[in-house]
Amino acid sequence: MTTAAEMVALYLEAEKELLAGKTTIMNGRQLTMENLQEIRDGRKEWERRQAAEQASSGGKRRSPALARFY
Repeated sequence: MTTAAEMVALYLEAEKELLAGKTTIMNGRQLTMENLQEIRDGRKEWERRQAAEQASSGGKRRSPALARFY
């Protein structure tokens, strides 16, 4: 698992815990329901980074392949 994928997983877990009414600790900070938007913003940023990693490693093809039949 890449660093970006690990971070997305951490943010998803923190978001899930807050939605369940719990507090969570992430990077040494205690987060409560008031921090939900901050957690969602962080998750979105790491999802963008993860998508960029996958695109640069050939994870997804962006355009159709060209085939020539003779």
